[in-house]
Amino acid sequence: MNALWYYAIGFVIVWVLAVLLKGKYDSISVQGIVIMLKTEKLHDIIDKVAKKVPKFWTAYMNIGIPIGFLFMGIMFVAILWSLQLMFEMPTVSLILPGVDIPGSPLYIPFGTGLLALATVLIIHEGGHGVLARVEEVAIDSVGLLLMLIIPGAFVEPNEDELKKINGISKLRVYFAGPMFNMGLAAIALILMMFVGGFVASDVYTSDGMEITSVIPSSPSDGVLSDGMIIQGVNNKTVRNYSSYVVAMNDTKIGDNISITTDKGTYNIVSTSNPNNSSRSYIGVRSQEHKIVSPEVQDKYGTFIPWLMTQLREFLYLVFLLNFSVGTFNLLPMKPLDGGLILEEVVNYRITDKRRKDFNNTLNWWTRPLPLSIRCWINRIFNALLDFLHEHELSETKAQFIVRAFSYFLIVILFILILYGMLPGILKMI
Repeated sequence: MNALWYYAIGFVIVWVLAVLLKGKYDSISVQGIVIMLKTEKLHDIIDKVAKKVPKFWTAYMNIGIPIGFLFMGIMFVAILWSLQLMFEMPTVSLILPGVDIPGSPLYIPFGTGLLALATVLIIHEGGHGVLARVEEVAIDSVGLLLMLIIPGAFVEPNEDELKKINGISKLRVYFAGPMFNMGLAAIALILMMFVGGFVASDVYTSDGMEITSVIPSSPSDGVLSDGMIIQGVNNKTVRNYSSYVVAMNDTKIGDNISITTDKGTYNIVSTSNPNNSSRSYIGVRSQEHKIVSPEVQDKYGTFIPWLMTQLREFLYLVFLLNFSVGTFNLLPMKPLDGGLILEEVVNYRITDKRRKDFNNTLNWWTRPLPLSIRCWINRIFNALLDFLHEHELSETKAQFIVRAFSYFLIVILFILILYGMLPGILKMI
C-alpha cells in the first residue's frame, strides 16, 4: 500500500476523532473536509518574539517588501512559462512527504520531509503573527488545520484592527509569511554549505546507487525495494551516478534490463519515461550510496560522518520547501498572500498624510546626497505620486482586477496539476 493511502486513512481517523471531541472542546472545529485546532498557548510566544526586537522585524520587512514584489513578478512569469513546458515535462508537484507520484519532478522523503514541512508552517504563520503584533494588531486565534490530507497552520489577526493600520503596515504583515520562509531558506542554505564543507568528496566513496524510492505503478514496483544498492545494469558495473547514467542511457524502451543489486539480480522491462517519452524508464529514484573512506573512519569513526550527512539532507529539505512554499505564496491570487498584497496595492490611495510620510522617509534615505540631487529625486518621486493619485482605481475596478488575476491563475494551476499530476495519482490509487 503506497503512502497516499496512509494519508487518506490517517485523515479519516483524525476526522472521526475530531467529530467525537468537538462537543467537548471548543478549540476543535470541523467544517466539511477542514479540521481546525485552535490554541491560545502560542499567543504569548508570538508576543515575546515580536516585542523583543520590533525595530529589527520592521527593518527586515522594509527590505523584504521590494524583494517580495520582485518574486511576485518572477512567479507570475514562471507560471505562464510552465504552460509551455508542461507538454515536455511536469512543472508542478504536490508536496506530500513520502508520496512519490509517477512523473512528478519532486519527491520528499517521509520522516525528514515532515520535519522540514513543519518548519515551513511554523515560520510562515509565525511571521504573519509576529509582524501583526509589531504593528499593534491583536491576534484572534492560532492553530493547526488539516484539509483532506494536506496539513496546515493559521494565524488570524483581528480583521477590524488590521483594516485600521496604514497600507505599508498591512504589506509588512502580508509579506511576512513568505519573507520569513525565504529568510529561513537562506539560513538553511548557508548552514548546508557549511556542513557540506565537512561532508566533502574525500570523506566518502561510492559503491553503487542506493534506491531511495520505488515509484508506484512503475516497472520496478513489486520487484525492487527501497534501500537496495544498484551495483550493475546489464552487466555494466555501477559505482556512482555517472556510471549509472551511462549504463541506463544504453537501454531502450521495452528492453528486458538486468539490474544487479546487493540483494540479488532482477529483470525489469522498461517503459517510456513520463518526463521524456523517448527515454527508457524503470521507475526508481536513487542516489549514490556513500561509505566512509578508511582514512576518515580511522579519524572520526562512522557516526559523525553519518550524522553530518543526515543534517545536510535535512537542511536541504528545509531550504527547498521554505523557498518553494514562500515563493508560491507570492502568486497574485487569493487566498494566497500574493492575492492579499495585490488587493492592497490596487486599493491604495495617495492621501496627503501618506504623501507627507513618503517624503519624510525619502528625505531620510537621501540625506547624505548633495542638495541638488535630493531635489531632483524629490521632484521625480512626487511626479510619480501625482500619476498614481490621478489614476487611482475605483473599488469596483480594483475588486475586478483581483478576481481576474485569481481566477486566471487558479485555472492555470488546475491545468498544470491536471496534466502533470492527475495521471500519476490515478496510477497510484
